[in-house]
Amino acid sequence: MPELPEVETVVRGLQKVLPGRRIVEVRLGKTDFIEDPAALEKQLPGSRIVTVRRYGKFLVVDLESPDATGEKPALLIHLGMTGQLITCGPDTGVAPHTHAFFALDDGRELRYRDPRRFGSMQIVAQGNGSPLGSLGLDPLDATKSEFLAQLRGRRARIKALLLDQSVLRGMGNIYTDESLWRARIHPKRLAASLKEADLRRLYGAVQAILKEAIRLRGSSISDYVDCAGERGEFQLRHRVYQREGKKCVRCKSAIRRVIVAGRSSYFCPQCQPAPRVRARKA
Repeated sequence: MPELPEVETVVRGLQKVLPGRRIVEVRLGKTDFIEDPAALEKQLPGSRIVTVRRYGKFLVVDLESPDATGEKPALLIHLGMTGQLITCGPDTGVAPHTHAFFALDDGRELRYRDPRRFGSMQIVAQGNGSPLGSLGLDPLDATKSEFLAQLRGRRARIKALLLDQSVLRGMGNIYTDESLWRARIHPKRLAASLKEADLRRLYGAVQAILKEAIRLRGSSISDYVDCAGERGEFQLRHRVYQREGKKCVRCKSAIRRVIVAGRSSYFCPQCQPAPRVRARKA
């Protein structure tokens, strides 16, 4: 599933071509992933794109509506597992599973492709009626003190907390595993058991991993491509994710896999010591 770096990469690409453009036509194929298809077809034509931004794993396309009702709508898009957004000329061949076409006033199209249709799309009034209000801190924007305060003393496993979108919005399985490896923290450690130095090290690891992944345009493991249809390169820098049985690049121990919060978690048993299990009293 595209995570923060992949979504940020798509957003930065779209920011170069979409702001100021007007949507002139909407054509939809399969619509089971769209909250209200009729609303898209009715409200989007004539709207001007003000900006494109990321909020957690969501893409937010801020719009200026021609009806001047005072409400500023936004198109909210989640890529799910296999969603792709690309801009291209109208004569470009249509890839299979392309379900939404947004014709722009400069002759190009914004297309949404999603083979498994686990993504979502809806029109929302900015600040109302969307899932964005329930999301936590952005790990890329959070200060060190904010990050530490969000995790300090919690009686939950650190891997589960990093994946919890109400705690940190945008983190996913790939970058959580990579950050924990870099910080030398086992995914099953309770957040409350981490020392201040551990949390500070984790903050630095998260920041470094996310920024490096964005610089390399994300991880293309399955379907992910940027808005130009190009694959990312950070998958070439993975140190633990999906490397079970391979040697740790730091200590040469075999990478292992464990289930945490229902997700496969990859770690090095030498670099990331398992938490001690207290013996029960008779």
